[in-house]
Amino acid sequence: MASVSMFAADKVKITIENKLSAERLEMAEMDMSSIRNKLGTDDFIVTDADGREIPSQKTYDGKLIFQVGVPSKGKSIYYAVTGHAAEYEPLVFGRQFLEYNNDIAWENNYVAFKCSCPDSMLNNKNESFGYDVLNKRTTDLVVEARYKNEFDNNIRATIRRLRELGYGNLADDVYNSISYYVDHGNGLDCYKSNATLGCGTSALLVGNDMSIHFPNPCKQCTILDNGPLRFTVQMSFDTIKIDDKYVVEKRVVSLDANSHMNKVDVSYEGMTSSMLSSAGIVIHKENPYAYIMNVKDGYMLYEDLGDPELYKDKYRSEQNLDFGHTYIGVAFPASIDKMFYKSEDEIQGAVGHVLGVVGTKKQFTYYFGSAWNRNASTNIISMGDWESYLNGFAKRIKSPLIITVK
Repeated sequence: MASVSMFAADKVKITIENKLSAERLEMAEMDMSSIRNKLGTDDFIVTDADGREIPSQKTYDGKLIFQVGVPSKGKSIYYAVTGHAAEYEPLVFGRQFLEYNNDIAWENNYVAFKCSCPDSMLNNKNESFGYDVLNKRTTDLVVEARYKNEFDNNIRATIRRLRELGYGNLADDVYNSISYYVDHGNGLDCYKSNATLGCGTSALLVGNDMSIHFPNPCKQCTILDNGPLRFTVQMSFDTIKIDDKYVVEKRVVSLDANSHMNKVDVSYEGMTSSMLSSAGIVIHKENPYAYIMNVKDGYMLYEDLGDPELYKDKYRSEQNLDFGHTYIGVAFPASIDKMFYKSEDEIQGAVGHVLGVVGTKKQFTYYFGSAWNRNASTNIISMGDWESYLNGFAKRIKSPLIITVK
């Protein structure tokens, strides 16, 4: 019997078809096996129709991904060709900052996010359940540098010494010179998640009033992909107890280059039929009515104005102007049961949440993300721009690209 390699091709054709009546620029994803079986090897590059190599990535779960452009109701052609891939410039990055507060933080060329872990909550003496936004106004990868500056031991020691000597104002100025809560030219963290669902966290709803059972903190992170085009992390959470039932939550979160939206695969072990799965966005008192829920098209969004108490009084008049408008969004690829606004007693500036309910599902997929009107590279400068983006995004995830390999 002949080996596979005797019949292997040196090039295979990849046809990408778009059924929507709008041009699509997004990440294509396909099984590696469909190409490996034809080429007889995993050692190949991806080219456009003219033979120019384009960046690609082989993911932890056996997928090949690369950026494509497909015309309205049209097709585009790409090729997988045997050969050694170039070193591609990474457009995503993430890691758990064990030496800097224990957060898990990740980014692409448009957006950045973080999720707090137990040590960070112990150190900060607060609780933070939800995803947080680290606004960017550059396409550079900045998360590593921000954490390095924020938690620089030498500078922090200098700040403590200045306070001990009575130079409090100077200590404040020095801290502001390194803080990632101050915009030093590439953005800042001005979004407050605190003890809420933040910018799109999953949660179980219980009881007739559909009370939010906030998730426990993340206890373990495993990074599965780290570029150049996709970052993926698996998060495991401490067991939660609901009505004498013990529930364990796991999430796999991924962020692709050139996208504002993270994909989240959520699973609950121990969930019962009396619990509803959901994802939510916190609503803050500074802008309590600036949310939109579109259950028909499967997305919801909110305009956040930043944390007005982030800075001391002496800095607020100037630095609060840097907040701009942060746009938050959640989208669902499958139909959902309902969306609703749930008001709550104030929780560190929050007045409630908007929630998308997917039903009594032990596993589900959704997307969350953000944009910032001070990021000129993304052209999202208004709530209308953000809704237009989410509307198009929701249509795309409901109508995936059709990919043929031959």
